[in-house]
This record gives sequence, C-alpha cells and structure tokens, in this order.
Amino acid sequence: MNRILAKYTKDIWNVPNVLTMLRLALIPVFVALFATGHRKLALLTFLVASLTDLLDGYLARKNHQVTAFGKLMDPLADKVMVVTALICQGVSGVFPWTAIAVVMAKELAMILGGAVMLSHDIVVYANMRGKVAQATFILALVLSFYHAEFAAWGFPLDRVILWLAVVLALVALVDYAVDAIKKLRAAQSFE
Repeated sequence: MNRILAKYTKDIWNVPNVLTMLRLALIPVFVALFATGHRKLALLTFLVASLTDLLDGYLARKNHQVTAFGKLMDPLADKVMVVTALICQGVSGVFPWTAIAVVMAKELAMILGGAVMLSHDIVVYANMRGKVAQATFILALVLSFYHAEFAAWGFPLDRVILWLAVVLALVALVDYAVDAIKKLRAAQSFE
C-alpha cells in the first residue's frame, strides 16, 4: 500500500494538479453560495471549477506534467463537483431525485471498481464516452440555473439534457466495466 501511495503522491506540485486541488476546494464554496441563495455566484463558481478541468488536462499534456495523482484525482474532483451540484439542484426541487440516485449509484460503482483496480495497481482512466457524459452533466447543471425560464416556456431543457447525461453515463459505465475486466484478466495472466 505504501508503494501505491508513494506513486500517487510523487511530483504532485505542478500547475495542473494545483488546478485539480482548487476544483476540490471550490466545492464547499459552491455549496455555501448555493445554500445561502447566491445562485448566480454559485453558478460562477461552478463554471470556474469546470474551466479548471479543461485547463488542467490541457496544461498537463502540453507541459508533459501528467502525473499519477492527476490521473486519479482529476476525474474524482469532477465527479464530486458534479454530484454535489446535482444534489443541490435536487434539494432545490429543480432536478428529480430519481436521476440523481442513478448518477450516485453509478459513481459509487465507479469508485468501488476503481478501488478494486487500484488494489491491483491498475488505474482506470477517463474514456471518451465518460468525458462526453461529464460534459453533458455540466451543460445540464449550467442550464439548471435557468430552470424557471425553461419551465415558463413549457420545455424543461435542463431536465432533458440531464436525462441524456444519465443515459450517456450508464453507457460509459458499461465501457469502463468491460475495460476493467479485460485489464484484470490481463494482469492475472501475468501473475
């Protein structure tokens, strides 16, 4: 376990990883702003956090600063931010709890599966379907701050996009599971 911990804490102090840590630090700021009725500031915080996600990946690849910590924590930070925002919108009555429960179950499965993979020294990286699902969740969440306007028009676009994101996330989960099983089988064949 110490070997794994050492691997994921090596060379963590670079700009991309600091941006990931900033994204994690923005989560309680988002919740505080949302809970106190400062919805536009909460939206701005969410947008800044989402932009750090784009920026950290770009900088890590451009400057050859891809680290094990970033590969592990970047997607986790994204998931925690999105799930937190979904819960806030569920509490406010904007998003249905059914969709949120499905997303939370999917994320729990991903975390548990990731832990199992990590115990075999295998990291599950984000794939394109997972990234598309994540981007769709972000779009749904941004639109959710204008839910009242969509409801007034008689078309809850934010909820339609949310359900699309849920479907995409479930498709991505199947991809991750298939990939994980292949990697586990390959790792076992080398033991």
